[in-house]
Amino acid sequence: MYDKPLLLNSLQRIATSLQQILERTSSVTSVNDFICSPSGMDLLDIVCMKLFAVGETVKAIDKHTNKSFLPLYPSVNWQEIMRMRDIIAHHYFEIDANRVFNTIRNDILPLLQVIEQMKKNLTDNKSNYIKSNKYLHK
Repeated sequence: MYDKPLLLNSLQRIATSLQQILERTSSVTSVNDFICSPSGMDLLDIVCMKLFAVGETVKAIDKHTNKSFLPLYPSVNWQEIMRMRDIIAHHYFEIDANRVFNTIRNDILPLLQVIEQMKKNLTDNKSNYIKSNKYLHK
């Protein structure tokens, strides 16, 4: 069996990052709030770091569960989350503030809801993913 406490911890880290993004951007009403002031640019940097952390954790979960856990939740485009992480990591100066803004407005809350459901399913042992498998090495 995989290390369920470690998987739950990873999902909680994702949930915390998503909640922080929502809280820190609650006053952002347009992409201009990111790009028209130094404080907006700082906030964009903060959000990108949180999105990077989410993507990195999603990649780790996928790798260490042999790509069999995330597909149980097909309403999320996991590949897109991993691609965004790659863009932030490898093409930082090409980040599109509009894309980040749209991600915050359209994708963060639904993703958070799925992450919370994943945690609940694991806690309630409702996950179909019960296999002999090592998960996430520290």
